[in-house]
Amino acid sequence: MAAKALSFDVGDYVVYPKHGVGRVIELQSQQIAGMELELYVLRFEKERMTLRVPTNKAESVGMRKLSSNKTLEEAMETLKGKPKVKRTMWSRRAQEYEAKINSGDLVSIAEVTRDLFRADDQPEQSYSERQIFEAASSRLARELAAMEETDEPGALKKILEILNEAAPKYAKERAE
Repeated sequence: MAAKALSFDVGDYVVYPKHGVGRVIELQSQQIAGMELELYVLRFEKERMTLRVPTNKAESVGMRKLSSNKTLEEAMETLKGKPKVKRTMWSRRAQEYEAKINSGDLVSIAEVTRDLFRADDQPEQSYSERQIFEAASSRLARELAAMEETDEPGALKKILEILNEAAPKYAKERAE
C-alpha cells in the first residue's frame, strides 16, 4: 500500500469536494471483505450526514485540508472582480457551475458566486440560477467560517457585503 500522503487528525476541518466542509470526528478500523481498512469518519453538520472515507483514498477523492490564507484572499479578490457572463445555453452554464462547485476549489466556487450574484436593484434570477448561487455561496461561507472560526451566517454576510460593494460598479458599466 502507498504511504499516506494526506493525514488528518480527529477534530480537523476538511473539504470533501462534493459535500464541502466537514470535520473528522473519528478514525476507524473496519474489516471489509476480509481486509482491514482504516477510515476517516467525517461529519457534515449542515447536511446532517456522516461519511466514511478510506484513508488510502482520501487524496484520490480530492479530500483536502482547509484552504491556505493566500487562497482565501484570492477567492475574496475574485468576488470583487467583474462577473463573467457567457452567452451559452443555461443548461451548459449550469453544468459548468456545478462542476466548479463540486471541484472543491475555493477560487472556482468564488467565481460561480460572483457570476450568479444579483444585487437588489438588478433583474430577478431564475429559480435554478438562485439554487446554484445559494449552493456556491453556502459552500464558500462554510469554508470561510471554518477558517475564521466564526459561523456560516456571519461568513455569508461578509461575502454578500463584498459582492454588494462590487456589483454597482459593474452594473453601471453594463448599462452604458
